[in-house]
Amino acid sequence: MISGGGSNMVSLLNSMGPSHPAQAVLVIANEPNAGGLAKAINLGVDTAVVDHRAFASRPEFEAALQARLDDANVDLLCLAGFMRILTAGFTKTWEGRCLNIHPSLLPKFKGLNTHQRAIQAGETRHGCTVHEVTADLDDGPILGQAEVPILPDDTPDVLANRVLKMEHKLYPRVLDRFAREDRTLIALNMD
Repeated sequence: MISGGGSNMVSLLNSMGPSHPAQAVLVIANEPNAGGLAKAINLGVDTAVVDHRAFASRPEFEAALQARLDDANVDLLCLAGFMRILTAGFTKTWEGRCLNIHPSLLPKFKGLNTHQRAIQAGETRHGCTVHEVTADLDDGPILGQAEVPILPDDTPDVLANRVLKMEHKLYPRVLDRFAREDRTLIALNMD
């Protein structure tokens, strides 16, 4: 599930060769103009849009999402830049079968603006985390983390680019292990 350009989605799709334990059946976006939709089509994956603005409530939106996921027989869900908070009802349905990537070393810096917050806090290390999705925001069992240094002249954008490169390495590795029912923690470092 995506909301934007889909760079992490592309890294996941590109990692799924014939021997991969997971196969992509659908890329779904809540934004009709999400750039990742065209990328998914170019990679041969079906797409769908469920625009959250078309629904009067979050549960109605999530019911429409669930219907599309059911139609495609999805059994494992990867959030890749999906910028909507999901309710406890939805996450309960997907418990143990839903992954997310977050741009910080959780449990630090949950939510938005993680790179700026890490710099302002005087951190020397930052990174990303892949975790199982639970009802609590950016919480759930951690499956992998990748660290990068924070350099003295870093801006949030420069740091974000460094972290994104590690996201593209970490998420495919975690998905491969997770789909094989291996919950061993993966730790990567960029120095």
